[in-house]
Amino acid sequence: MATRETPERTTGDLIASIAGRVPMRNLHSQVLWQLGVAMVRGDYPEGSILPSDTELLARFSVSRTVLREALKTLAAKGMIEARARIGTRVLPRQRWNLFDSDVLAWHFETGPDVELLRSLAEIRIGVEVESAALAAARRTDEQAEALLACAGRMGEARTAEEFARTDLQFHRTVAEASGNPFMASISALVELALTAAFTISSPVEDEAAMRATVRAHGRIAEAIKAGNADEARLAMKAVITEGFGRAAGRMAVTEPTQKG
Repeated sequence: MATRETPERTTGDLIASIAGRVPMRNLHSQVLWQLGVAMVRGDYPEGSILPSDTELLARFSVSRTVLREALKTLAAKGMIEARARIGTRVLPRQRWNLFDSDVLAWHFETGPDVELLRSLAEIRIGVEVESAALAAARRTDEQAEALLACAGRMGEARTAEEFARTDLQFHRTVAEASGNPFMASISALVELALTAAFTISSPVEDEAAMRATVRAHGRIAEAIKAGNADEARLAMKAVITEGFGRAAGRMAVTEPTQKG
């Protein structure tokens, strides 16, 4: 698809919408998105040389300045490296910045595998479990009440996006209540992992799962309000583990159909 056409809604657009950000629509962001998705999908394998500037300019119908800026952005994300007389090489995946919101969104656009979801759940457990424990010790009365109210609103959600926005606000509030600025900063990754997971599966689609998820978040909120760090840890881990299991289960059901 030429970048001058109106782009279809992407996973990145959905994530931006849930997170309350405006999706980028300029030519730079469109070229960046298409190249990034192509690399994640394997159209340009690790170690391969990207097509020449002339070929890419013809493909995207943009100015050389726009293309160069997109390539610079990919280089900053650890995905490519330009070398004189060789060209622009796609770097090994272990050098890609998976904490970058674009790089992670591109993985969800191409269809993440269960191992990526598992890795995201593990990093969330490493961060959010302790964040919940810190919140139990440091939260303000206002933050405690905000968490309880947020958990209550989750049960009133009627759409997957509405539920996701409320869920996201809940986890943001936990990060803020931890009183640790690094926790709040790392929560940007949590945001993306959380919102992107809703592109695969949402508890709104299952009444029993919805009730269980609301109760589980209420358990976190109650533990934080009570100042019970151990209970907050256990409750947060249970929420993350259950979310991973739901998404992985949905992928196991849909994958054979997609391949058939």
